[in-house]
Amino acid sequence: MASVTASPLPTTDKRVAQTGGTAPVRRRMRYRRQLRSRIILAFVLLGFGLTALFAWATNFTRTRVENQLVEDLMNRNISEFARQFERDPSNPDFAVDQIRAFVYTPDKFDSVRVNRPEWADLADGIHGITGTDEAGKPLAYKLAVRKTPQAWFFLAYDMSQAARGEKQFNRAIYGSVFVFTLLSLIVGWWSASRVMSPVSELANRLKRSGRSSEPENLAQHFPEDEVGQLAEALDDYAERLTEVVQRDREFNADVSHELRTPLAVIKGAVELLLSRPDLDDKTRTRLQRIQRAEQQCTDLISALLLLSRNERGHGATDIGKAAEQLLDAHRAQLGGKPLELHVEGQRGLVVDAPEAAVAVALGNLIGNAVKYTTEGSVVVRLGQRSVEVIDSGPGLSEEDAAKLFQRGYRGTHAGHAQGGGIGLSIVRRLCMLYGWDVQVRPGRERGVVATLTFDAQPPYLLSASEAKP
Repeated sequence: MASVTASPLPTTDKRVAQTGGTAPVRRRMRYRRQLRSRIILAFVLLGFGLTALFAWATNFTRTRVENQLVEDLMNRNISEFARQFERDPSNPDFAVDQIRAFVYTPDKFDSVRVNRPEWADLADGIHGITGTDEAGKPLAYKLAVRKTPQAWFFLAYDMSQAARGEKQFNRAIYGSVFVFTLLSLIVGWWSASRVMSPVSELANRLKRSGRSSEPENLAQHFPEDEVGQLAEALDDYAERLTEVVQRDREFNADVSHELRTPLAVIKGAVELLLSRPDLDDKTRTRLQRIQRAEQQCTDLISALLLLSRNERGHGATDIGKAAEQLLDAHRAQLGGKPLELHVEGQRGLVVDAPEAAVAVALGNLIGNAVKYTTEGSVVVRLGQRSVEVIDSGPGLSEEDAAKLFQRGYRGTHAGHAQGGGIGLSIVRRLCMLYGWDVQVRPGRERGVVATLTFDAQPPYLLSASEAKP
């Protein structure tokens, strides 16, 4: 069936159908990636998809059936019109409700070509015609065409009423799609709330259980369904995790106790030996080295015990004094290396932390500076709330700067130096525990600058007056 544009019907009884409307604008909404939102979105998409498909199928079927009925009616009527003209050519009038009939004999063919060129060019069959009337209003009709040598027959069926009915039908269809989509949203919201309610309850109970030392038995609060199975799995995992943590705490406590005992014996023995007046300088130097190693080992055990328990110890540690002691310990181990060690800057910085934690954190930074600087100086510069360790060593590469605090990583300048690459990793963990910050960057001309910044908020940083008893 062809579709052409034509001028108004040649009749005073015109039925004009006005069509129009705006397509609904679909706005895209962003949903958070939560299970509840995904369930609601699935219901909405399912409801909208099914109702839209049903609306399209209904509209398609209605339009097709209506067109088929109209075309069958027009085919029958144009055939009857042709037979009537053959029986009585002098009486060509043929009229049916909503149908106007037109017949043109051969002497009027030229007038049709002049006045109705769109009709003259149409082949036999049924065609859809759209156009405007004299008033400029849109109209639509179907035109049945049958051309014979004796006459041309035209039947025009006014589709204006059908167009208005189709417009009303489409509004009802679109309204149904909207209503059922809204209903799907409500059902999806309710279903998501019912489905996610036990999951949310499980999450809340799990949060409350994590704040206590003894985990709560979750499975007893839920039925034997998927959420109950998840609760049982979490209970089993919590039990195994508690056992692992308990074993770890017991191991750390045992190791700390067992190591402190021989260290105390070593410390006492060294102090007794150092008190002897008949010691030669070489032996005294070796005993003092043993004494420093014992102190470093004791500090390291205390710091590791704090890290394993994830608890902050308290104290009033003078950073300037701790830096002097650490530099004194390293001066005795230089072994003739042309290296100057000194402290500069303002004194009075006191941190609320055990001396062992500060000694391990600051001692690792100083130790690395002394280890990798062959000549020049290592300067510990004290600030208001930070301390810098500046050396004149070989510097820092980009790869070292990116991986320096990773456990087990040894820098490109490590060579055959002793160490397992865990010192700076321990420093980073201590900083995380106490809220400090540690950064390592290349120096302006050469060497490395390591900065240890202490939190300015209590209880991590104390003034000198607060630190006094």
